[in-house]
Amino acid sequence: MTGRPRSAILSSVKSNSSTSLAIDRTLDLFQTTRRPAHLQLREGYLDLLGNEDPTGPHPGQRWMASRALPLVYERLWRPMGGRLLMGGMGPSMRGEHRIALKMLSLTAGERVLDVGCGPGNFTRIFARAVGDGVVVGLDASRTMLARAVHETHADNVAYLRGDASALPFRDASFNAICCFAALYLIERPMRAVDEIARVLAPGGRVALLASCNRGPLPAAITSPFVKSLTGVRIFSREELTHALTTRGLTDVHQHVSGLAQFVAARKPAPRHTAAAHR
Repeated sequence: MTGRPRSAILSSVKSNSSTSLAIDRTLDLFQTTRRPAHLQLREGYLDLLGNEDPTGPHPGQRWMASRALPLVYERLWRPMGGRLLMGGMGPSMRGEHRIALKMLSLTAGERVLDVGCGPGNFTRIFARAVGDGVVVGLDASRTMLARAVHETHADNVAYLRGDASALPFRDASFNAICCFAALYLIERPMRAVDEIARVLAPGGRVALLASCNRGPLPAAITSPFVKSLTGVRIFSREELTHALTTRGLTDVHQHVSGLAQFVAARKPAPRHTAAAHR
């Protein structure tokens, strides 16, 4: 970094010292080459993209960047979308929160990354679970992040505007990573899976909630058609479990609910570490 010290830049842009501390802790996780020389703090979140927009051109993707959606997302749009995706017998939003917490097994002091965090509805839940740890919410939508900052009052949360397919963090930076109801809208989802696996620490846990093809036609046929209309990618039932396994993750578990799938996995701990805990 150049110019004034990082803490001075943060305090001059954002008066909330606790938020500045969380951003400072997050910057310590960055790869040296990815640390911005000039920090862009917009409405309380750190903008790593500037004029870049990795969102994608399709209607569903553009809708996520709209001004209107963040106002109704958490209380109307997301619960309604969950019901459409998983059916009437699927979990409620509170149920999804419980599922995410169970899949991630969070403990105090851990570092958590929430990929595609939207307005921070899961980010805030994780912040309560990790205590003096830190939770980073990452999204490409300016409007979603502005809403997330407005709704978040925890001092261990930092929000970043960034590309899930090109994360700025060092390898093995996070103990747990969540990506709920976002992977199917990311323009390069398998590249995002690459990055999630890369920045997950040994012993770390991953929790995904994504689409799942259930019809008579294979995902190779349904997904291009659905994506051309909406921007949503339809994953096959084996696609994500296979992707995580081939990237070295283990203990891969999947639960299918309607047209959605919950997938959990873990990165193996080094052998000597595992033996030490026996």
